[in-house]
Amino acid sequence: MNRERDYVLGTHEEELKRLGVQHRAWQPVVLECWANAGIKSESRVLDVGAGPGYATVDLAEIVGGSGRVAAVERSHNFVSAIQKHALSNVDVHELDLMNDDLPTGPFDFSWCRWVLCFVSDPGLVVAKLGKVLRKGGRAIFHEYGHYTTWKFFPQRASLEQFRSHVIATWRESGGDPDTGLQLPSWLTQNAFAVRSITPRIFCLQPGDYMWQWPSQFVHVHLVRLLELGRIDAAFADQVRRDLASAEKEQPSYMLTPLVLEIVAERI
Repeated sequence: MNRERDYVLGTHEEELKRLGVQHRAWQPVVLECWANAGIKSESRVLDVGAGPGYATVDLAEIVGGSGRVAAVERSHNFVSAIQKHALSNVDVHELDLMNDDLPTGPFDFSWCRWVLCFVSDPGLVVAKLGKVLRKGGRAIFHEYGHYTTWKFFPQRASLEQFRSHVIATWRESGGDPDTGLQLPSWLTQNAFAVRSITPRIFCLQPGDYMWQWPSQFVHVHLVRLLELGRIDAAFADQVRRDLASAEKEQPSYMLTPLVLEIVAERI
């Protein structure tokens, strides 16, 4: 299996850059989440599905020289990106969440953002986390709970059709864009107690920095949909025109996909 082609969003250079924009847009939210969950100096953290390692670097800076971060990622392209920027307290593991064992730990925390929604068996990943987190350790997730909340208003038909194509390709690849709704059940079945569930959804205007997160996704994923043969060039051009209009016209708003921030404790 080609692990790069198997990524529904790709692992190419443009996707790597888009993930950087996404990370910066979410960084204030994530840092608050980690602090509230208790990640601090000397913590041992497992970064599950680390991608190119943007969160890995942030975690490594927080835990400091007395802590450790284990970054788990199956894409060789992304692993190479992590290794270019990894600090001395980071261990990088190139492995497949479905087929390989996680690093043994024990870990104080795990961090998992938009990973379970792409794997074929999210419950298996949760079970594996239960084996490597210490008792009292915390698993922290950001997972989509209702992807169709992503809307532009005034409404733009091509952008809603684009969203439908995204969901379809996601499910065809074996994932589920609304995985967060099932996550509490998997956690309780695997010796976790859910400590908090926080909905994260934003109403944005074009001048808001976070607008760049979904905007960049549209541009990059249009290319991916064209590669997959799901859309044609005329539709892609229409989406680009409508997005440009949404970014210029007033008033113009975007509601983001609902993300569930879930913190659970290993019991």
